[in-house]
Amino acid sequence: MEAEIKEALQNNEQNLQNNAQNLAVEKIHRFLEEKKNIPLNIAITGDSGSGKSTFVNAFRGLKRGDKGAAPTGCNETTTEVTAYPHPNYPKVILWDLPGVGTPRFRADKYLDKVGLDKFDFFIIISATRFTENNVKLAREIQKMKKKFYFVRCKIDSDLCNEEQDFKTKFDREKTLMEIRQNCIQNLKDEGLTSPEVFLVSSFKLGKFDFPLLQKTLERQIPRHKRDALLFAMPTINSEIITKKKEVFQSCIKYHALVSAAIAAVPVPDLSFAVDLTLLLRVLKEYILELGLDKSSLERLAASSDVPYDDLRSVIKSPLAAEKITCELILKALTALAGTAVLMAAEEGSRFIPIFGIPVAMGLSFTTTYRALNHFLDVLAEDAQRVFIKALGVDTSV
Repeated sequence: MEAEIKEALQNNEQNLQNNAQNLAVEKIHRFLEEKKNIPLNIAITGDSGSGKSTFVNAFRGLKRGDKGAAPTGCNETTTEVTAYPHPNYPKVILWDLPGVGTPRFRADKYLDKVGLDKFDFFIIISATRFTENNVKLAREIQKMKKKFYFVRCKIDSDLCNEEQDFKTKFDREKTLMEIRQNCIQNLKDEGLTSPEVFLVSSFKLGKFDFPLLQKTLERQIPRHKRDALLFAMPTINSEIITKKKEVFQSCIKYHALVSAAIAAVPVPDLSFAVDLTLLLRVLKEYILELGLDKSSLERLAASSDVPYDDLRSVIKSPLAAEKITCELILKALTALAGTAVLMAAEEGSRFIPIFGIPVAMGLSFTTTYRALNHFLDVLAEDAQRVFIKALGVDTSV
């Protein structure tokens, strides 16, 4: 990786010597934006009233009544093919499809009306047993050589009902196994071979089979779309935090190259001001995607029954404040060993004839690279502590 960074920096220096620093920065920005905006179209379908809209909301980290949330209710609320872009990644779209077999969308006409060819993969949802219509749809998807996944929703309600009925004789794991086996057998009876069923609660995505569904999707979709799926996923467990951190780390060198490019401009304090703005933008993204922003913590508090204040209490980094500012970042930078010296050396070297610009660029690259790696480490550690707290494990040790 060091060789890759060095080569990129040398190429950028050549651009700068040719007075093309704006072009270099533009190329890096375009690359990062394209990486963040890979299109992914996910079809959510199933029978009327199966919980499709609730699942669409939960997948996007929204709840009923939130801005942009899909309408939900006891009756069929989806009457048209409706696009629901992810609130943070608008190129990732969940398509809420009308229920299979409704009067307006009979099974034999369903495929033509919804246009199945535009979707990357399909999630077929049921709240009870999977029907003949579900199987017909799955077979048509197979013909298109696309993936589909059976999701049995409302599993938390089933467990609650079973527990009320059987009380002391209730066996949670046995009940889950029976529900899964019944669904699989039901699909086999309809003619599908080796069907896989995921048991999910849209209100508690971190429990049951949603993490397994996430891993399965990640493994089976095309490689270039995996990051888009990962960042669109709600942060529901420690493994997702680790994977998001790895993707962020892979992009740090590009942010550092932007910092190096700006350092070539011989204007007092310009590089410093731009670096603060760059760090502010990137850190806001880290905080949001690691689930440390206020909205994410509130949703986690609601789903885990752990008070919001208790979740915030285990966050150690001041950068994860409810409102991050340039002042907070500057304070964190000066507290990072050696950073103040590097920043001062960069500012001084920029005005040295001939050799000053390349030196300033290298120092700026190093400062930004080190700072972002350090900040990402501490924020990811905070995110892990939050989820351990949400699981009910003591984090005071």
